[in-house]
Amino acid sequence: MVGGRVRFLSNAEEKRLRAAIERRFKEFLPHFMLSIHTGMRMSEQYGLSWKQVDFERRQLRLYQTKNGDPRTIPLNVIALAALRELREGQAKPATELVFPSLRTGDALQGSRGWFSTALEEAKIQEYTWHCNRHTFASRLVMAGVNLRTVAELLGHRTLQMVMRYSHLAPEHQASAVDRLVPDAGRVVTKSATGKSAAKNPKQTQTLTN
Repeated sequence: MVGGRVRFLSNAEEKRLRAAIERRFKEFLPHFMLSIHTGMRMSEQYGLSWKQVDFERRQLRLYQTKNGDPRTIPLNVIALAALRELREGQAKPATELVFPSLRTGDALQGSRGWFSTALEEAKIQEYTWHCNRHTFASRLVMAGVNLRTVAELLGHRTLQMVMRYSHLAPEHQASAVDRLVPDAGRVVTKSATGKSAAKNPKQTQTLTN
């Protein structure tokens, strides 16, 4: 959140950011792609072990979450590709950690260093790693996914935390009120602009009485 506003990447910003990461920090690109396609918190993502990843079922299982409730995250093709790239890039025999430190072998603590530099080079302001969760959630809502599902994917117990995204689905809200108008009995007339407009004769008669 920035000044009470949900901050998420536009498509143009994502394109610039991906280019900056590929140019300077190519090995970290799967980190970023996995983040915006799963919506995991930083601690959840960087604490992953390979035993939590099920490539066959296309999902990963989180056991230690902020609210204490385990959750399963489905993986789309981009998230799967990112994980496969990470696994193939590890030395043999592979460590049990998805994000090991090359220096210590322990789990990385996050995106410190490279991500802020990539943001600067991409000229993206007022954006942090946590905003990747907002990008994930916002794009789901704009694609028509209902808020309950978004809450489940983010790991929220109630809808309160995802109501901030509700304004991003005006088409979905318009579709909801359109359901009040039954298809039966609707007639099409010409409006003043020459475009077709649907009217219900019974409703028109009631309103003009």
